[in-house]
This record gives sequence, C-alpha cells and structure tokens, in this order.
Amino acid sequence: MSELIDSYQNLVFSICYKMTADYFAAEDLAQDTFLSAYEHLRSFDGTNAKAWICRIATNKCLDYMSNSGRRSIPTEDIYLEGEKKVAPVADTPENICMENEVKEMLLLNCQRLKPPYNEIAKAYYYDEMDVNEIAKSRGLKIKTVQTQIYRARAMLRKIYRKEDSA
Repeated sequence: MSELIDSYQNLVFSICYKMTADYFAAEDLAQDTFLSAYEHLRSFDGTNAKAWICRIATNKCLDYMSNSGRRSIPTEDIYLEGEKKVAPVADTPENICMENEVKEMLLLNCQRLKPPYNEIAKAYYYDEMDVNEIAKSRGLKIKTVQTQIYRARAMLRKIYRKEDSA
C-alpha cells in the first residue's frame, strides 16, 4: 500500500484539486481515496493500479460535489456574517500535529499579503474572530471588513494555487 501512496499521491491530489478547486477539500479527498483503496485492496486484481486509483479519486470527488450541502453556495453577506461551525475532531497527536502545521502555513500565507489584508486575514482566519469583532477592534464598518475579508480570501487562494502548482 505504501508503494501505491508514494507513486500516486501527487496525481490523486491533483485530480481532487482540479475537480473541487478547493485545496483543503482536495487534501481530505486524497486521503479518503487512499483509505478506500486500502479497504478494497483485496478486490484489486493488480493490473493498472494507476487507472484504479484515479477512478477511486474521481468517484470520491463526484460524491463530494454531488452532496446537496456543497451545491448551495451562500451569498457573501450570509457567509461572512454567519457563525463558523466546525465539526469536532478527535484530539489525537496526529490531528494536533496536522492542525498546527496547517495553522502555521495559514499564518505564513496571511503574513505574505499586503496591508490591510494581512491583518484582516490573520484576524479572521487564524485568530478566528468574527466580522463584528474585527470591525469593533479596528474601528471599521462591517461592510469594509467584509470586503477586505473577501479580497484577502481571493489573495490567499492565489497563493495556495501557486504553491500547489509548484
């Protein structure tokens, strides 16, 4: 199984990222792909592993995209004003380490943005402050903060896409 992961992890991630256009979802889907491959390894006949793993990745992405919750795209105002709801994750050492690594990368990427977007992105994404808290702490209007978050998100997407293509 480790040979399969070593050989095709970049390919699987690329497929997932191209289909979803979401870096974090692509990471999760790539992991789900290899988990599914491991679970069905006994039924695999051993021929054309590349096509087999690509098919699993594609099916995982199609399932993800057909999920009804994924199809509804909230408007920016609703999304930015709404509460952030995060599903609880078991605090295993691996999850803690991965979360710290992702947060560290997020902080570095937020710092790469030009002012004021670097501060807004850090406050919103890294410090997990809501729009009202940011507006109060900076003496700005809520709409101004929402616009800056929207622009910072677009800049972060570009950074993550550049890192992915490198």
